[in-house]
This record gives sequence, C-alpha cells and structure tokens, in this order.
Amino acid sequence: MPDEEKNQQLGHGQDMVVEEQSLQENPLDEKSQETTFPEGGLKAWTVAFGAAGVLFCTFGYINAFGVYEEYYQTHQLHHQTPSAISWIGSIQVFFLFGGSLFGGPLFDRFGAKLIWPSATTFVFSVMMTSICKSYYQFMLAQGILGGFAMGMTMAPAMAATAQYFKKNRGAAMGVTVAGSSLGGVIFPIALSHMLYNPRLGFGWTVRICGFMMLALLFPACAAIRARLPPRKAKFFLPSAFKEARYTTIIGAVFFMILGIFAPFFYLPTYAVYHGMSTQLASYLISILNAMSLFGRLIPGILADRAGPLNMLCGAALCTGILILCWQKATTNASIIVFSALYGFFSGAIVSLMSVSLAHVPRDSRDIGTYMGMGMAVISFAALAGPPINGALITRYGGFEQVSIFSGVVVLAGGFAVLLAKQASGKGVLGKV
Repeated sequence: MPDEEKNQQLGHGQDMVVEEQSLQENPLDEKSQETTFPEGGLKAWTVAFGAAGVLFCTFGYINAFGVYEEYYQTHQLHHQTPSAISWIGSIQVFFLFGGSLFGGPLFDRFGAKLIWPSATTFVFSVMMTSICKSYYQFMLAQGILGGFAMGMTMAPAMAATAQYFKKNRGAAMGVTVAGSSLGGVIFPIALSHMLYNPRLGFGWTVRICGFMMLALLFPACAAIRARLPPRKAKFFLPSAFKEARYTTIIGAVFFMILGIFAPFFYLPTYAVYHGMSTQLASYLISILNAMSLFGRLIPGILADRAGPLNMLCGAALCTGILILCWQKATTNASIIVFSALYGFFSGAIVSLMSVSLAHVPRDSRDIGTYMGMGMAVISFAALAGPPINGALITRYGGFEQVSIFSGVVVLAGGFAVLLAKQASGKGVLGKV
C-alpha cells in the first residue's frame, strides 16, 4: 500500500512538472489574452483616444505643411524652387513612416514606455524649427529630426490601439487616425493666422504650436498602454514578406502614397495660381482635413462590416479619379468643393491602410512589427512623391502633369488591392 501511494505521488509530481513546462512554453493566460479582445470598455477607448491625441500632434502637424510650403516660398526660402522646398515635407513624411520600422518592433518588445522619449524629441524638433534660418537647418530640424520622432511616437500609439480591438478594429483605428484630421484642421488655421501677424512672426508662431503639442502629448502618452505581454522573439520578422497578402497590401499602398500627397502639399499654391487670395487659399488644407475627419471615421466603421480591403479599394479608386479631375477645378468654388471631396476619400486611405496591415499577423503581439516594416517600405513612396510633383511643376510651369501622374499611380494602387484580396484566399469578391 505505501508503495502504491508513493507511485501515485510520483506520477502526480511528474504530471505537475509536465504541466508546468507546458505552461512555460505556451502560457495559458497569454493565449487567452491573444484570442480574446476587449472590443471596447473604458481602458480600450482611453488608449484609442490617447492615440488620437498623438496623431493630432504628429500626422496632423504634417498635414499643415502646405501652409509652410506657401510661406517658405515668399520668406526664408524664397530663393529655393518649389521642388527643393517640398523635399523638407517629403523627408518629414519619409521619416514619419520610416521611424515606424523601429517604433513598431520596440513597442512589441518593450511596451508603450518608449513613447515618452520619442514625444519629447518631437517637441524639441518643433522648437528648433522656430529658430531656423537656412535650408539645411529646416531640413535637419523639421524634416529629419521631426519626422523620425513622429514615427517613433506614432507607431506605438497605432499598435497599442490595434491590440484592444479586432471585430471593431476599423472603427477604433478610424477614431485614432481621425485625430490627425482634427490636427490638420487646427494647425493650418493657427499657422495662417499667426505667421502673417507682425507681432508674432515665424519664430513665436512655431513655438506656440510646440507648446500646444506639449500640453496635449503629456496626457495622450499617459493614456497609451500595451494590452499584451512583450514579444521576446526576433526584433524584425522578415518572414512576413513571404506572405502574399502582406506584400501585395504594401505594394498597393505604396502606389497610393506616391500620389496622395500632391494636393496636401500644392493645393494652396495651385489655388493662388488660379487667382484665389492667399488668405482663403490657406484655409483649403483645413477644409480638406475637416472632411478627412469623416473620411477616416465612416469608412473605418463600414470596414468592420464590408471588409477593410474592399473599402480601401473603393477609396483609392475614388481618390485617383478626383486627382485626375483636379486640373478642371479653376474657380474658387470648384477648388473648395474639390478640397472637401478629396479630404473625405484620401482620409479613408490613410485610415484603412493601417487597419489592413493590422489584420495580417496571426499573433497580435506582432502587429507593431508588421505595421512598422510595412510603413518603412511605404515611406519611400512618401519620399519620392512630392519632389516628383515639384519637379513637374518646375519643368512645365503648371499642374496638369502633376494631376495626371498622381491620379494614375493612386488608381494603380486601387487596382492592386484586388491582388491582395485574391491573396487572402477569399477571392476578389470576398468580404476581406
């Protein structure tokens, strides 16, 4: 009898060891967290709205570069060509997307704490921009340092939101990206009023924007928290590029981003070229971004029902057609209508490309890395697009060629989404 009890205890101990090893290899609580998404609640929506605050200050600020473009052409950088000035904004957008290459994987490994030094560096770059005088200084402070700090700040915010939602991910990330639209409304208006105010001038105008960002980024960063435990595996996941769905989404968005920023950078200049007053032209970017607020919310909500790739395809095709029609808008009224329509459909692209990338990884702890690597590839399109458009303006002295080039490449991206739908396994007509 004692031997039997001893054997039972020994067997029970062995079972405990096996169970403990099993839990260590594949922890139950982590698996449960991975497969069960909150899909709402106070904490989840606090993260989403915190991320919206981050995008208000980062992507929203970039959306105001059209005002800077117009101002630089008549002030500090009046001796530079439009193409040369556009390189500042283009480099900034490039590093915003490219910074995600590190910001995404670092979030997956260390959580949301890395957002603090990134946000601080971004505010510092804005303050340094306020004292810039020459082209290379603007390039270093506003373009390179500002862009990279934005990417390192924005990537954790986007990835954190995606960890709390799956079925409602389109709506949640639409709310998050809508923050950039709101920033794109406020910053152009604030800049256009303050830049031409002789009591403020360029320096204090930019510093006031920096203080606004500082006041908003502190609570926004505090609200962002990772839901899942850190991923301890590789820093990058190059095997992701072997997934056909992932690579085709990146390729499609690459073409979209190559052409999408033309009106953001050149619409005020285009409007002044056709006789609109400088003051009214400075409001066009705000009108565009105001409508993109709805473009990022409504298609995001619909994407949870119809599929993010379906919505992305439709938004890209509509955006491409609008750019091709851009050159026909020559009166104040038609330019304003174009600005509103373009804001809605292009805003949908910015929102839905993030949702589409976030749906690819099987493990939600890889979302930051997948999004970061994808955004890094897309950043080269953001780098090339505006200078190409600037070179076309310099070469031909008008905007017709810009309209044709940008419209065609965005349409190509829209049709390329069909390949991504096919690669998903659900077919071109599937809900995906």
